[in-house]
Order: sequence, then C-alpha cells, then structure tokens
Amino acid sequence: MLSPRTKCALILIAASALSMSASAHTGVEAHSHSGFISGFVHPLFGLDHLAAMVAVGLWSALAARSAGRDLLWGPAGFAAMLLVGAVLGLQGVALPAVEPMIAASLLVTGLLVVSRLRVPGLVAALGVGVFAVFHGVAHGYELAGSDSAWWTLAGMLTATVLLHSAGLAAGWALRHRHVWLARAAGAGVAAFGGALLAQMA
Repeated sequence: MLSPRTKCALILIAASALSMSASAHTGVEAHSHSGFISGFVHPLFGLDHLAAMVAVGLWSALAARSAGRDLLWGPAGFAAMLLVGAVLGLQGVALPAVEPMIAASLLVTGLLVVSRLRVPGLVAALGVGVFAVFHGVAHGYELAGSDSAWWTLAGMLTATVLLHSAGLAAGWALRHRHVWLARAAGAGVAAFGGALLAQMA
C-alpha cells in the first residue's frame, strides 16, 4: 500500500502530465489579457514551461545529499535566470535558437531526473539557469509593449516557484521508495523534449 507522501507525489506528477496535449509554446495569444493572473496561469498550461520547472524540482530533490541548501540551488538558479531572460526579451534583445533551446531544456532536465546526477550547487544553478534564460526571453518577447508586463512577470515567477516546489515535494517523497516513478516522469520529459527537437530539425 502506498504511503500518503507517495500518493501526494503521484498526484503532483499526474497533474504535471495532464497538459501533455498542449503545444510546446503557446505564443502571444496566451498573453492577450496580460496581468498577474495571466502570467501565473501561463506556465501551468504551457507544457514546455510546466515540464521544465517540475523537472528541475524533481532533479534537485532526487540528487540532493540532504535537506537544506542542496535542494534550492537548481530552482533558485532557474527562477533568477528566468527573470533575467524575461527582462532581456522585454528590451528586445535577440537571442538565437530560443525555441530549440527551450526544447533542449526538456531533454536535458528530463535526463537529469533519470540519472539523478549530482553536481555542485553553483553548477546546478548555472546549468539550469542557462536554459531558463531562453524560457524567460520567450516570455519577454510576448510581453514587449504590454502595459502590465511587470505584473505578468510577477505572476509567472510566482507560478515558477510553486511548480519548483511541487517538483521538490514529489522528488523528496520518492527519493528512497518508488524512485522509479520520478525517473519515469523524467524519461517522459526527456522524450517530449527530444520529440520537439526532432520536429524542429
């Protein structure tokens, strides 16, 4: 019989998988009504963002040596660099290969979950942070010229933190028992990223 913690982790992973039919990046239409709520909702319905953010939390929990700062390097790096990327996008800074890098982020973070690769905290933050810049730039491009761009970004960051937290909670609950469930979720994220990259080739 599954423990309450394991059941909770399964619910979090299943909720993440519900939007598998969504397109990889929803584009400008998702922000036609910009504001805090729009920014908050977008990562929940944009599968690329949702999967990447939950996967970062899963990996951080599975690879951490213990509770504490080890858990937070990846999520903190992702959230901080997401904001940096969004500001760059708002300023119209052009980065090459934004969509391929977003797809690559899914492939890489999914493989990190599967492998439970342990790296120093700063390396984890910088590694996922590089990909987060491209997620943020995509949002910034969409919001350029919006009167409520900063409120929309605040909503997006709030949702990002909550999705990281969901991934952390699920990963921590599964790190010793039923870890195959988290790894299966990671494999799904990696496969999704690989499929997106193949479509773009």
